[in-house]
Amino acid sequence: MNKNFYITTPIYYPSGKPHMGHAYSSIVADIFARFKRLENYNVLFLTGTDEHGQKIQKEAKKNNKDPKIFCDELSETFKSLTKILNLSNNDFIRTTEKRHHKSVIEIWNRLVESGDIYLDKYSGWYSVSDEAFYDEDEIENINQKKVSKSSGSTVEWVEEESYFFKLSSWSNKLLEFYNTNPNFILPTSRKNEVVKFVEKGLKDLSISRTSFKWGIPVPKNEKHVIYVWLDALTNYISALNFPDIKDKKFKDFWPADIHIIGKDILRFHAVFWPAFLLAAKLPLPKKVFGHGWILSDDKKMSKSLGNILDPIEIIDKYGVDQLRYYLVKEVSLGNDGSISMENLKNCINNDLANNYGNLCQRVFSFIKKNCDNKIPKSSTLDNLDKKLLDNLRNNIPKLINLMNKQDLNEYIKMVVNFSFEANKYFNDSEPWAIKKKKPERMKTILHTIVQQIKNITILLSPIIPNATDKVFSIMNLSNENITIDKINDDNFINYEKKLDNLEILFNKIENDN
Repeated sequence: MNKNFYITTPIYYPSGKPHMGHAYSSIVADIFARFKRLENYNVLFLTGTDEHGQKIQKEAKKNNKDPKIFCDELSETFKSLTKILNLSNNDFIRTTEKRHHKSVIEIWNRLVESGDIYLDKYSGWYSVSDEAFYDEDEIENINQKKVSKSSGSTVEWVEEESYFFKLSSWSNKLLEFYNTNPNFILPTSRKNEVVKFVEKGLKDLSISRTSFKWGIPVPKNEKHVIYVWLDALTNYISALNFPDIKDKKFKDFWPADIHIIGKDILRFHAVFWPAFLLAAKLPLPKKVFGHGWILSDDKKMSKSLGNILDPIEIIDKYGVDQLRYYLVKEVSLGNDGSISMENLKNCINNDLANNYGNLCQRVFSFIKKNCDNKIPKSSTLDNLDKKLLDNLRNNIPKLINLMNKQDLNEYIKMVVNFSFEANKYFNDSEPWAIKKKKPERMKTILHTIVQQIKNITILLSPIIPNATDKVFSIMNLSNENITIDKINDDNFINYEKKLDNLEILFNKIENDN
């Protein structure tokens, strides 16, 4: 069985500071990457920045900076976000790197060799902000301006010489691929949207520009630069040392297992990217998952509405685990999700502080006072104890399946429920009431509840890694040795060593003015 797993975020366009959409894509991808590591997979998790194009050139000029220096500064902001969000990415790709330049030129040459590139003139509607071309039926007039219906960005009429990719000739091949690979595009609603778009008939795609210079020059015609999406999408293989297809990294990790993207760039990933790869005679990724938008109080975030939520500000105020947990618990992956500060506070208090955090605090404090700060070992579990542990352990295959289907919300609901059940077990068993009369039974209760805390902590570790690392540390466990099979290992815990110092995992938000 292939135990390699390759997951990517979109590469972000660093024309401004990171926003909640960037944070959401990255957190979701990180959770899946961490979970696959729990399953003992060799994981490659890639993120990065897309640094070419007209918008970057304009912004750099506006700031009186060389485009490369401008990109260096902005890219560093996105690199720092990976640390702020506590991402476990193995690599950070930039489209201004030499390894990427080499890959893009190879892809271009392969498309030339396949007969899929020709020179002509482009005329049509173009959005600088989206770096995208739009058909007449995809734009509308708002306030005497023509804008994209999907993004709201202003479009302008462009006429210039351009190289084209014969996208129209790949319609049938793409439809055939979607049909034989029903899970290639998820969720299903996104797949249906893409299939309808392709069935309407594809038009050839402009893949070069002459109106700006900030990009990778077209081989043998440097008047043109390569269109940003042919350039940008290639990052997924340039990070694997393509064009060296014999390189171990490329052989181990391509095709990618899943591209995590926002629904607004679905067409590029589910139509253009597979067509480029088919023409270049390269394997296609296994899955593209297009998640929805993060809404602020039911409205799409925008500067004009003043409702943009800054992930860094929220993290500074409440904590990174708190934001990670909230985003994936409250937003159904695949759908648009509305978030609010009030719901965030309730989620922190109810799920994290009152439930999981309180469980750990109560149990470890009780052991410290009553068991010389050592976890008791017991082999005399009764039916109630076994039922608690078995209910979680018997559901491991289901939990793995949920994560592999990207059903994050159902996964979290199940794990949170295990935590509620553990709290109830501890309350109902009342070890404090029997510690003198039935000390052995008290030890069995504590042994059972700590095993369950260990199991819940393993399952939560991809989502709230900072807090779960603290719990592992309390129990003298190294997070490097944590795998999902340790859930069935009662001897994974060290019963001879005293518990480490305990701190409050999640502070309740009592009055946040």
